[in-house]
Formats: sequence, structure tokens, C-alpha cells
Amino acid sequence: MSARRLVVTGVHGLPEIRPGDDLATLIANAVRAEGEQLRDGDVLAVAQKIVSKSEGRIVPLADVVPGPRALEMARDSGKDARQLEVVLSESAKVVRWSHGVLISQTRHGFVCANAGVDRSNAGAPDTVILLPVDPDASATRLREAIRAKTGATVSVIVTDTFGRAWREGHMNVAIGIAGLPALKRYVGQFDPEGYELRVTEIAVADEVAAAAELVMGKLDRCPVAIVRGLALTETAETARDYVRPAEKDLFR
Repeated sequence: MSARRLVVTGVHGLPEIRPGDDLATLIANAVRAEGEQLRDGDVLAVAQKIVSKSEGRIVPLADVVPGPRALEMARDSGKDARQLEVVLSESAKVVRWSHGVLISQTRHGFVCANAGVDRSNAGAPDTVILLPVDPDASATRLREAIRAKTGATVSVIVTDTFGRAWREGHMNVAIGIAGLPALKRYVGQFDPEGYELRVTEIAVADEVAAAAELVMGKLDRCPVAIVRGLALTETAETARDYVRPAEKDLFR
């Protein structure tokens, strides 16, 4: 059943996140400072950047020695060879390199620009942030820590901004999921005219991530949002359920 009403609330006031920081405590404190309280059934959308920072997925470019391939790509594109080296090291496969645009398949199976390596909002100059090693495990750990800290059973999604093959622009998607389905499946159900749906699957966690981005923004220092009002059955699905096998991917 679809939600009749959703409320999406941004959580401000978190400090700059450092390796080893207790995200659950920082988030719980920020929620309380906003006059809010986490409730059972809430979905907590958490930006990948703060998860990665807390897990130490930070690389100062001064420590990077670019290899021959990164140097060649830098000569062709004018990009920083050190950052290209980091991207290559985080890539399971380079899907496309053209006109200075690097599309990679990460070890998680995600296909995205620069293997998710990003210099924006890094918290320090000449620094890049990597994706978490296992974003689904990160979401699960944060969910359990939030429950221990607040007593609330929430779902958690770790969000990041990806481009889209069919459309211009970027949007938030879920790269880590704990406590809610990745997909809402309509296959085998019938519409009001009796037509049987054969392929329709709605990317629920991605839709929640996209809604959360509307209050989180990219430059507003609001890395967390609460999405309230969803009525979804908890499943064991993860963000890896979004990974389309290469043989079914018309773009590879």
C-alpha cells in the first residue's frame, strides 16, 4: 500500500566528521537539538560522505603516486593524475573513458563516474573521499547503533549522487540499505483494466534517497534527513539488489 503522506525533515548541526567519530551519537544529538525525536518506522537517510569520513575512507592526494596509466589520462584530459590514480585503484573495471569523463564499475558493482571518488565536501584541501568498503554493512551498523542509542527501530539508507544513463542531471540514490526493501515488485499483479504487470519494479530506497536530497542539498551542510510516513515491510534486501548483471545492461 502506498503512503498517504510523507514528511521529510533535514537534520542540521552535525560537526565536520572525522575518522572514528560515533555517527549514531552525533546524529541522535543533532536530531534532539532540532527538537525532533526518532520514531519506530522512520527512515534515516545519511550522506555517504559522512559515513566514509567516519570510517576513514579519506585519501590525501599528497600521499598518492600516480602510475603510467593515470599520468597518460592526465595528459589527455588535464585532470589531476593523483586523483585519477585513486579512481583507478577503486575501480574493478573502467567502463568508459572519453573526453575526460571516466565511468567505472566499483567493486560493489555500481557503475558511476570516477568510482564514486569525490573531492567535494572532503573537509580538507587536496583530499578525496572514497565510497565505504561495504555500504550495506555501514547502514546495518548505523541502524543497530541508533537503536541502542535511542531505542527507535529505524531503517537506514546511505545515499550518494549518481548520474543517469537515460537523462541529464544527477540524483540521490541508495548505495547502502538496512531495514527496508530495495524494490517494490508489481510483477504478476493486475491494473484496474485487468492488464498483468510483467516487469514493473519500483526502486523504493532510491526514491527515498531522492526525496531526502530535496532537504539535504549539496552545499547546505545537512548530511542527514528523516523520512517519515512510509509503511514498508522490512526485508533482507540490500543495495546490491540494484546491480544489474552486465548481460542485461544495454549500456555495456
